[in-house]
Amino acid sequence: MKTNGARFLESLGIPFELREYEVDENDLSAIAVAKKIDMPAEQVFKTLLTSDAAHNYAFAVIPGDAALDFKKLARLAEWRKAEMAPLKDVQPLTGYIRGGVTIFGAKKPYRVFVDETAILFDKISVSAGTRGTQLILTPNDYLRAASALGEPVQTADLTKEAKPPSEGHSA
Repeated sequence: MKTNGARFLESLGIPFELREYEVDENDLSAIAVAKKIDMPAEQVFKTLLTSDAAHNYAFAVIPGDAALDFKKLARLAEWRKAEMAPLKDVQPLTGYIRGGVTIFGAKKPYRVFVDETAILFDKISVSAGTRGTQLILTPNDYLRAASALGEPVQTADLTKEAKPPSEGHSA
């Protein structure tokens, strides 16, 4: 199925693969998507719409097996505090529903912050703009397409450090 994201990449002459999967409304996690499209979760990037108290918005694109570090994002975006945009605002602001958000073809371009681990891989996967369809492309092509949106794109460390299991607790 052709999506706005796919059409945008085609308009730039950027090669990509569309990979479809069966959607489970009860589990829209990137980890579940990764299993369904047979890719490691760290290569399946989730696109999060974030905001600050003044209603400025930015996309944070992070590995599917990681959590966004809001303090790191706030520093990068030069916001006092960063948080997830309210779910009720995501579709009106982007045109996409949870589980199908992509930076490509959104109603309005926002700044894009991509976790630096993206460049470690030959290919990454991002939502194509609808649940059940992923775009597979090279990180460089993703960043080139993101830059074509006309808003700043920055690659940086965006994720929380993995915490070691607590000591002293028995399983």
